[in-house]
Amino acid sequence: MKELQILSPDGKSRMIPLEGNRLCLGRSTTVELSYPNDSGLSRQHTLLEREGDSWTVIDMGSKNGTMLNGQPLTAKTPLKSGDRIMAGHLILICDGMASRTTNPVVVFDAPDPIIDESSSTTVITNLESIMRADEAAKAKDASDQTKSQASGFASNQVAALIRAGNELSGNRPLPELFRFILELSIDAVKGDRGILLTLENGELVPQANKGEGFHISSTVRNRVLDSGASVLVCDTANDEALRERKSIVEQNIRSLMAVPLQTGKQIIGIIYIDSPSILRQFTANDLNLLTVMANVAAVRIEHTRLAEMERAKQIMARDLDQAAEIQQRYLPAVAPTIKGLDLAGHNAPCRTVGGDYFDFFPYEGSRVAMVLGDVSGKGMPASLLMMGLQARVQALAEEPKNLAHVMTRLNRLTSANCPANRFITVFFCILNGETGELTFCNAGHNPPLIVRANGDHEQLEGGGPVIGILPSIEYQEYKIGLEVGDTLIIYSDGVTEAANAEDDEFETERLAEAVRRNRHLPATQIVEAIRKAVTDHAAGAPQSDDITVIVARRVAA
Repeated sequence: MKELQILSPDGKSRMIPLEGNRLCLGRSTTVELSYPNDSGLSRQHTLLEREGDSWTVIDMGSKNGTMLNGQPLTAKTPLKSGDRIMAGHLILICDGMASRTTNPVVVFDAPDPIIDESSSTTVITNLESIMRADEAAKAKDASDQTKSQASGFASNQVAALIRAGNELSGNRPLPELFRFILELSIDAVKGDRGILLTLENGELVPQANKGEGFHISSTVRNRVLDSGASVLVCDTANDEALRERKSIVEQNIRSLMAVPLQTGKQIIGIIYIDSPSILRQFTANDLNLLTVMANVAAVRIEHTRLAEMERAKQIMARDLDQAAEIQQRYLPAVAPTIKGLDLAGHNAPCRTVGGDYFDFFPYEGSRVAMVLGDVSGKGMPASLLMMGLQARVQALAEEPKNLAHVMTRLNRLTSANCPANRFITVFFCILNGETGELTFCNAGHNPPLIVRANGDHEQLEGGGPVIGILPSIEYQEYKIGLEVGDTLIIYSDGVTEAANAEDDEFETERLAEAVRRNRHLPATQIVEAIRKAVTDHAAGAPQSDDITVIVARRVAA
């Protein structure tokens, strides 16, 4: 035994030389046989170890277990050539020649010329037909033959349906549920092997299988998927469309069934079962039983999917709430007290977490630095970049002597870590409460407003490009003066671009008017007036971007 063949559900085969002393299979990226996208695997699932000239296999306490030649693996077991290990959705074959003799898990053969529904070897039915037949069997005037068939179905196979109903009522994760449904189906109709496939984005994806090398007629597949029909070929040797197929002959398939996994009118997959037995051919009753079981199973699959999606949403919502709580702690709860200034800030993310950042940094001499950054995009990605921006600003904001140098360094550091499709706008300023001098540097941000004491307003012009794209940009700083009674408003574009149902944006003029009407009020009340003006303008239209505002009033010392 020199090689290990790994068969994946997509039909691909991978050969692994049995070298070294151990091979661990799992979802973790640190194991030797890593399959991170296989949801049926635990992080460390199955271990193969060398002992002398031989190899052994053991399950590593995995959630879904490991099968060896169809039996649960409960202890360390020596391996021999030809052994088959099933873990997650993978099949491992201990045979260096397996790649030359084993087919992919499932292949859809070219379409057959026709399915002859009049043939004695072929049966076509569906769930609706079965239910109508059952009603007819219960009617008082039913024929003796119908009664006999109905009685036979009830006495021999209704127990399988009762078992399926009871067993499927439990809670199982989807990978385990798929395997369990297939096991129930094969056992109910006394099949030899089978495969369960579900429709994922329009493609049939194997979810569980007993055996490998399945060749399913495209005509059969299309008939099941397109019309919800259940197809039975009692004896392939008597079916002209199938008996000459090489795949049928090589695998010695004598009887096969394919039924839809159907919930109402929606088909979500297929169960296919076949058998090589001459003595035990599938019957119409087997097809009826498998059709009904598949319907019960499909409903359970959909319920489980919905439950898992709901659990995932709840976990995501909980994680986002926790992330939002952490993020808010990084934003100032209250503005610092600075002689000669009245300060306030406000942030309202449009989602649970946001990409806007603002902060205050008080210095000696009645000075305060104020920064407002706006990360492109929304939600968790923008939030993570915002946290990175906050950390870099904190490091650079300690008593800066030149804001242009600070912004240049901030851009260089951000560009080294910013994804290619993201950028950040930043406005950074220092305001002196005693002199009213405002020094600022703008990296692609909305020009802040100054509403003068007499009601006039102007925008702070001058600046450079956004940060995070071009690391070699050099920025400039600018200066302007604020008199007592003047108000500075720094804001994100979520304020001026807030739109109502008619797509009419709030814009800068409405912002200036909201501040002008309230310019004699404290900074906190001006912030509230801005928030109310934006909300009134939106008139119930959903908030489409994060809203962040800093208000700084020059007051008498």
